Amino acid sequence: MARDPQGALIALNRFGFGARGGASGDIVNAASDPRGYVKAELARPQAAMLELPGLQATPELAQAMFAYQLEVRTAREAAAKAAPVEAKKKPEAPAMTGNTTMTVQPDAPKPPPAPMPQNVVQKTYRAEALARIQRATIAEGGFVERLVVFWSNHFCISASKGEPARMWAGSFEREAIRPHVLGKFADMLRAVEQHPAMLFFLDNQQSIGPNSRAGQNQKRGLNENLAREIMELHTLGVGGGYTQTDVTSLARIITGWTYVGREGRLGAPGTFAFNANAHEPGAQQLLGKTYDDTGVAQGELALADIARHPSTAKFIALKLAQHFVADAPQPALVARLEGVFRKTDGDLKAVVLALLDSNEAWQAPVTKLRTPYEYLIATGRLLARIPEDPNRYFAGLQALGQPLWTPAGPNGFPDSNAAWAVPEGMKLRLDLAAQVSSRIPDSMDPRELLEIVAGEAASTETRQTVARAETRQQALALLLMSPEFQRR
Repeated sequence: MARDPQGALIALNRFGFGARGGASGDIVNAASDPRGYVKAELARPQAAMLELPGLQATPELAQAMFAYQLEVRTAREAAAKAAPVEAKKKPEAPAMTGNTTMTVQPDAPKPPPAPMPQNVVQKTYRAEALARIQRATIAEGGFVERLVVFWSNHFCISASKGEPARMWAGSFEREAIRPHVLGKFADMLRAVEQHPAMLFFLDNQQSIGPNSRAGQNQKRGLNENLAREIMELHTLGVGGGYTQTDVTSLARIITGWTYVGREGRLGAPGTFAFNANAHEPGAQQLLGKTYDDTGVAQGELALADIARHPSTAKFIALKLAQHFVADAPQPALVARLEGVFRKTDGDLKAVVLALLDSNEAWQAPVTKLRTPYEYLIATGRLLARIPEDPNRYFAGLQALGQPLWTPAGPNGFPDSNAAWAVPEGMKLRLDLAAQVSSRIPDSMDPRELLEIVAGEAASTETRQTVARAETRQQALALLLMSPEFQRR
């Protein structure tokens, strides 16, 4: 088979995180069979799983978080009780006499305050983030990791919601997203909506059936947040054929879906639980179908049906094509992905294989701009730097507007050029490229790095720009801002 340099660049950038530096030979390996190179990742068993020592399951993390919160509250209460006693013990100032002379000593310089030790929530968030960044940095091509990032953003939570969301952001991705990125969409949907992180993020633990026993006793009612986002953002999409009445019906159906708190009244703390006392009794009409009151199974059946709805197939097909190919993908490509989704009952591996088999996905112009996360990961891969500390990634993502696992709302981070290819954003990318370039060792030759990035697919203009740079650092910064590196 003839070598395909341009196909190799598409394989690594459009479907992966870019070529790795060092002796990886990624661009050469991909050029021999670009489609086969990407597909090879899908054949690896457990390709998406991230199981490392020290990464704990959500229930274990919940126990640690609840213990920490109890410790903080106990210390706070003790300090509040001690404050009045300390005030009473305060000695009175000695009386001043006419012969008293005061000598005022200059204030000694105070040492800088010691940094506060990280609590268990901060330590967990950092460990989960580092594991994710390291996996993306070392992955051969990165297609599976790109799928993880896509689905994690599609079914997003935000770590800024509170301590449970920050504590569980990584375990949510590991438990609800990763096991299903090459499985069935319906299984992922159920895992996501029943995960404690999502239930907390969208307040479903506060949703009480008005006619349930808890609703009658507490005079509390529905919270429609989770039901609305399931339909609008997770499955059917805006204009997907549902009404506000359907949102309310789904909210009633999933009342009682909660997670177990510190007391463990409904099971092991930090696990999904169905609270029958909070569940709205009776059958419910949803999207033209009646769902009998079968407890937790009522909601699970409703989710399974929504996962198979034609609007869901269309919505997911469009989002995948927009993410990997173009903001306005060809309708024929979207229709093909939609058809595979419906024919295979939402088999996501079959859908992405159809994407890789389509000529449109390989022939579309390289116009999509890498997101900040993709840009930073690609930079680390090119320089062959496996991070031991996530701080620089945290700082870079914050500066570029994509803080890890912290979107501003339940719709996740934007996935379009209109969001990222703005003048201020490009200036910040250039600043970051200059900072990275200032730290490279003299042994790195930007011209050799360009060969690693793009090989024979590098344009004459980019080659000349890098070669004519005044310094090695300037050359690398220009490479990091080149179309071959920024676009996919």
